[in-house]
Amino acid sequence: MSAFFTVFLSVFLAELGDKTQLATLLFAADGSRSKFVVFLAASAALLATTAIAVLMGAAAERHLTALPLKLIAGIGFIAIGGFMVAQHFQTAA
Repeated sequence: MSAFFTVFLSVFLAELGDKTQLATLLFAADGSRSKFVVFLAASAALLATTAIAVLMGAAAERHLTALPLKLIAGIGFIAIGGFMVAQHFQTAA
């Protein structure tokens, strides 16, 4: 059970205030949309993306055992962050 809570807490904290949550908040704030439909659609989208991540993680474990996966994940986060910073400066200019 500790693995469940570790993953839950990590993903929960990572998702707080991210773009996905803010988009869901804005869809729910639209008075013409059913809150239940917004909840179901957002939940289905998160379920689908999580399933893809699990499948990719399982494939990565099989094929990338020689490389430390935490290092690859860290480099990925840095690359995404760098892209977002660059995108900010491109739109601000």
